[in-house]
Amino acid sequence: MPVLVMKFGGTSVATLDRIRRAAKRVGVEVSKGYDVIVIVSAMSGETNKLVGFVSETSPLYDAREYDAIVSSGENVTAGLMALTLQEMDVPARSWQGWQVPVRTTDAHSAARIEEIPTDNITAKFGEGMKVAVVAGFQGISPQGRITTLGRGGSDTTAVAFAAAFGAERCDIYTDVDGVYTTDPRVEAKARKLDKIAFEEMLELASLGAKVLQTRSVELAMRYKVKLRVLSSFEEQSDAAGTLVCDEEEIMESNVVAGVAFSRDEAKLTLLSVADRPGIAATIFTALSDAGVNVDMIVQNISEEGRTDMTWSCPVDQVARAEKAMQKAHEDGIINYQELVADKGVAKVSVVGIGMRSHTGVAAKMFKVLSDEGINIKVITTSEIKISVLIDRKYMELAVQALHDAFELDKAA
Repeated sequence: MPVLVMKFGGTSVATLDRIRRAAKRVGVEVSKGYDVIVIVSAMSGETNKLVGFVSETSPLYDAREYDAIVSSGENVTAGLMALTLQEMDVPARSWQGWQVPVRTTDAHSAARIEEIPTDNITAKFGEGMKVAVVAGFQGISPQGRITTLGRGGSDTTAVAFAAAFGAERCDIYTDVDGVYTTDPRVEAKARKLDKIAFEEMLELASLGAKVLQTRSVELAMRYKVKLRVLSSFEEQSDAAGTLVCDEEEIMESNVVAGVAFSRDEAKLTLLSVADRPGIAATIFTALSDAGVNVDMIVQNISEEGRTDMTWSCPVDQVARAEKAMQKAHEDGIINYQELVADKGVAKVSVVGIGMRSHTGVAAKMFKVLSDEGINIKVITTSEIKISVLIDRKYMELAVQALHDAFELDKAA
């Protein structure tokens, strides 16, 4: 039988009624002749509650026990989904990560999937099981301990299973009905995309779009897994949602596919750094060791042996960055005059594979922002995206203006 993977996020399984609704969707696919692998998240809010229990019990917790605790939410959902399907006379069985087994690295709370053997589940399909309900987000380390994949890890689990089993498609059910040109809460004219290329989705996910977890899109692109994003709250149809696929499967697309944004950014600048070969490596190694996730980087031209170095990072990592730079300065590793932090910025990006073959996108973007009186603080580009840092108070205006300027409310 062909295999279909269906993933249900926390809001889609938040209550027993929603689990029943999700189970009915699974039943429809079984009736079409599929063997179905269902990946479930914990019920909405459950993981946060478990994380809170851990933090209250042990602020400096053992990461192995953290994983054992926070992974239990998915186990509950998997069991309830299997029971619900059984009540519908659909042969189903729940599977925890270690039973499959989902083999991962031993980086607790941030493990990466290394292998998913198909033998156990395939054998059960051969014996008449129609649905394997797998607890997402979790696996087993080489030492036999439970691991978790990090927030959003159930998306990654679903794509990894689709790749391992050669699934026809991987359907991701969530609380939105697809991928939009931007967040509809910011721009009312945002349009749902019927199709989007893997590369565009990867950029949008990494730049702030919350629909899919970045690692899941990376996996899907690497293994050519067709992804479909659907709402679990709307009527199902074969044309519903957004298909994330190869660029070749999209006949025509707009030059810009979408506008992404990240609200909680900060800009840090090291002023008058003593310039020498390897200084950039020294600065960013210190930041990496401190767990600071650096994004945009700009270095000024060196004058009289001194230069300025600017970068952006999440606003909640500013204190960590300041501490790392202060220590490096005190230890004599980095010689600089001052570290200036601007915690009031946002990142706005335009993304589109059409940018490869069309000129003038950057010029148009910068003129639109200029016409709105929005000053650009930092610019970075790639082949299919342009990102800018601006004052946070102008973020929504910038998103709306760019959405209008590139006519994203209209199909190609």
